[in-house]
Amino acid sequence: MLWVLLILVVLAGLYYISTFNGFIRLQNMIEEAFSTMDVYLVKRAELIPNLVNVVKGYAKHETDTLEKVIQARNAATTHEAKLEADNQLTEALKSVFALAESYPELKANSNFLLLQQQLNDIENDIASSRKYYNGVVRQYNTKIQSFPSSLIANAKNFVKQPLFEVSDDRQRENVKVEF
Repeated sequence: MLWVLLILVVLAGLYYISTFNGFIRLQNMIEEAFSTMDVYLVKRAELIPNLVNVVKGYAKHETDTLEKVIQARNAATTHEAKLEADNQLTEALKSVFALAESYPELKANSNFLLLQQQLNDIENDIASSRKYYNGVVRQYNTKIQSFPSSLIANAKNFVKQPLFEVSDDRQRENVKVEF
C-alpha cells in the first residue's frame, strides 16, 4: 500500500513538473512569436517613410495619415497597443495603395513599385508570423483552460493571452478613396 501511495505521489510530482515546464515553454514561444511579428512590423514601419516621400507629391493628406499612424506605432509600449497601432497602419496602407489606382504616374513610378513589392513581401511575412503567434497563443490558452492543467495554471498565475485579431469591421470592408 505504501508503494502504491509513493508511486502516486511521484507520478503527481512528475505531472506537475511536466505541466509547469509546458506552460513556461509556451510562454517563451508566445514571446518569440510576438517578437518575430514585431520585427516585421518595425521593418514595415521603416519602409513607410520612403513610401511617404514617393507619395508626397500625389496626395498630401494620405502622407499625413501614414505619418500619424507611424508615430502612434512607435509610441506603443504594450503588446496590445502595438497590435492596435498595427491595425491602424494596415488600414492606412490600404488607402495609399488604393490611391495609386487614381494616379497613373504614381502607379508607374519605379520607386513606388519597388516599395510596394517590398511591403507586399513584408505583409506576407507578417501574416505568417500572426498565424504562428495565434497558433501558439491558442495552444497556451487551451492548456490554461483545460483540466487538470488549469489547476496548476491558476496556482501559478498563468493568465490567458490575447490573440491577434482584426479590431473592427472597417478592416473587413473594401478601401474607398475619396478626394
